[in-house]
Amino acid sequence: MESDRALSMLGLAARAGKTPSGEFAVEKSIRSGKARLVLLAADSSENTRKKFTQMCEFARIPLLLYSDKEKLGAAIGKDLRSSVAIEDENLALAVQRKISMS
Repeated sequence: MESDRALSMLGLAARAGKTPSGEFAVEKSIRSGKARLVLLAADSSENTRKKFTQMCEFARIPLLLYSDKEKLGAAIGKDLRSSVAIEDENLALAVQRKISMS
């Protein structure tokens, strides 16, 4: 399954130290211009979706609704996560490609 590959690549990015996660860290990554892609769990709250959609549109950073909190967190070796940023350009593009193929 392609979706599993996307989560595996997210794990690679996490091991490289390129995946701030959680609302505060992702917000900081977006504001500092480091984020290259933001993933939001499909089961995240409406407020979280609205907030990050607006921030990403303003900063011109791609945002994808993907997977769920449990799987996003597990992919990066953490507990539940609604939001994850990828700060590496190549990994962000690769994850986007894998998600669009699924």
